[in-house]
Amino acid sequence: MNTLNLRKWLAPLSVAAVFAVPQQAEAAAFVQCPGDTDGDAMWTGGEVQPPNTRCMHISGGDGYAVMPDGKQLYTFGFTDLTGIKPGTGTIDARIDAGILAATQPAPTIELKEGERFYLTLTNVGMVQRPDLFDPHSVHFHGFPNAAAIFDGVPDASVAINMGSSFTYFYNIVEPGTFIYHCHVEATEHMEMGMLGQLYVRPAQDGTSLEYPVGSGNTHTQFVYNDGDGATGYDKAYALQLGSFDHVFHEEHAAVQPLPFATLTSTYTFFNGRGYPDTVNPAALPSAADNPRSVSNGGTIATGQPTSALVTLDRATEGATLLLRLSNLSVADLFSVTALGLSMRVVGQGARILRGGGEVGGKDLSYGTSVVTLGGGETHDVLIDTSGVPAGTYFLYTTNLNYLSNGAEDYGGMMTEIVIN
Repeated sequence: MNTLNLRKWLAPLSVAAVFAVPQQAEAAAFVQCPGDTDGDAMWTGGEVQPPNTRCMHISGGDGYAVMPDGKQLYTFGFTDLTGIKPGTGTIDARIDAGILAATQPAPTIELKEGERFYLTLTNVGMVQRPDLFDPHSVHFHGFPNAAAIFDGVPDASVAINMGSSFTYFYNIVEPGTFIYHCHVEATEHMEMGMLGQLYVRPAQDGTSLEYPVGSGNTHTQFVYNDGDGATGYDKAYALQLGSFDHVFHEEHAAVQPLPFATLTSTYTFFNGRGYPDTVNPAALPSAADNPRSVSNGGTIATGQPTSALVTLDRATEGATLLLRLSNLSVADLFSVTALGLSMRVVGQGARILRGGGEVGGKDLSYGTSVVTLGGGETHDVLIDTSGVPAGTYFLYTTNLNYLSNGAEDYGGMMTEIVIN
């Protein structure tokens, strides 16, 4: 058995030893969600949910992702543990569920303005890198935190050590499309995949507004509190643009010095997938290289659960699409176009494009055929499909060198918009 295989064989034993702690102590450490007494970050079995309160429990650890050409890459990432109770075993069931189960992208977080959000992060460690004891954090990118301790930047906040948990609190006061990521050793952890989509629906949701007045075009869902319905839509999709440098990931798995200076996007994707995997509506199979996937017969959560296929049935769902676009690549900016469809950008950086950002301000939204996003940027894009022929349209990057899966052409950052 070579050194690398021996390390992989021993790694799960190392983590199990770390977490072999009394069940009661683990459960008590995780009860941070108001009203939740059984540690699953939910309100079941008679538990009372406080008004306007949301809870979520995620883990930070490692895992694998499969590229469309079959290459399997070692990754870091977050996993949704919400709904999992501690159980009665020696190892907490929530920790067990998070080990070697990192997802790409991170679990999507959807909130509504006015809610109080409690997010617990548990650092389950990097099983395939037992030589590392990296802390993790959650940085709610672009959000005005009331207290620096919840910001996730280690310089002014806290970082969660392996085997520990911390609950972030957010008073959700602004709508918009945000992102979240680990801010510890940010370039490394973000390149490895600790990146996710986060958006906040406005308080205006649920009201009925006609825009333009007299058009008969009404909506009850909006991107922002526009006051007049200008940001109304019928169906929304969150699409995370991203990229991996496969060399960086392979060197990480091989415990070699990391090539920060030569980071290059060799695989690009929407929601952690390259075309044609982007249009597969199902979760992708687990990577064969993942030791848990092999030992458990592939029963653990897949590393890529989120499809990037966009569909709209105008007969029942309306005619206006909202695309919440975010670029979480640490190496490149990307331009995307929807061939044959007109786009209107109504928000950028979690702010409505309106003078002063206020109701009645000058409309600064604009029509375009191409949207360009730098790293860490978000755009809210409306596509009005009224009068557009039914069919399949392509959403893809105009950076043509990124329409590939590694060395194979006809892939990469591309997906389909299917209009019925």
